[in-house]
Amino acid sequence: MSKQETVLSVKNLEVAFNTRGGLVQAVRNVTFDLKAGEALAIVGESGSGKSVTAQTIMRLIPTPPGRINGGTIDFKGQDILKKSEKEMEAIRGKEIGMIFQDPMTSLNPTITIGRQITEVLMKHQNMNNTQAKERAVEMLRLVGLPNPERRFAQYPHEFSGGMRQRAMIAVALSCDPTLLIADEPTTALDVTIQAQILELMKDLQHRLGTSIIMITHDLGIVADMCDRVIVMYAGKVVEEGTKEEIFKNPQHPYTRGLLRSLPRLDQPKDEPLIPIDGTPPNMMHPPKGCAFADRCENAMRICAEQDADVTTHSPTHASRCWMHSAV
Repeated sequence: MSKQETVLSVKNLEVAFNTRGGLVQAVRNVTFDLKAGEALAIVGESGSGKSVTAQTIMRLIPTPPGRINGGTIDFKGQDILKKSEKEMEAIRGKEIGMIFQDPMTSLNPTITIGRQITEVLMKHQNMNNTQAKERAVEMLRLVGLPNPERRFAQYPHEFSGGMRQRAMIAVALSCDPTLLIADEPTTALDVTIQAQILELMKDLQHRLGTSIIMITHDLGIVADMCDRVIVMYAGKVVEEGTKEEIFKNPQHPYTRGLLRSLPRLDQPKDEPLIPIDGTPPNMMHPPKGCAFADRCENAMRICAEQDADVTTHSPTHASRCWMHSAV
């Protein structure tokens, strides 16, 4: 597959959830592309729609209460949203792997780590038990687990948090997927293990040519790991660009707010971090204008009345803000 070939193309995706309180509009008109071998970060506060977007790509949204109201998800030339559940079972694990936020709840506690890998291999790669075991041990070794032959026969509760996350990566990568989705893969880990997991993912990306979508709120991970960045707020993409464009030349007030709240090594010790005042809007009743208007120090009257069009700053950099649309 060519380095510049588009692996995934999400267009105008709309996802909502029926709740007792009303309809929650979780993802609103989200559009982005992912190239072969590229690492893409999707960042934003909790509730911005990051994980729902990822789970929709995997077709893991429970329906009901969830429902996909519009859009397309084109994966290697095929619209995932038109696939049957049986067809999706052939894609999950084989073509698209996913690392979930909490490995303890994602791994089956009653089945050994080795069997959880061999089941995937026997289903998707048509391996026999002996071949699958050899491959599973190889994967456990690849993700840096010591004594993989012994770990193969152990259960998730016998692993530390970092080891469980490595095991999850081994499961996700066992079939050499084209796309790996990592949903907050280092949230529950200490910083030393975080660094090891990220280094492992980068190494595997370069060795296997895997495309990665990294769902995170940690901009430090983005700087270390990713090529491009999508910033989401209230279910919408408010800015996207290369890592350098987002960090050095952010254009949306929300992106600048996220960066101001991030500790910096060159920041004086007595200089406080600047939080973003206010809270995200209620997605059962999303604003008709810019969702960030109530928290934005530069908000104008039109911001509350109508959402801005997308402004292109470079071939790879765009944002949705009236400060640019008005120019």
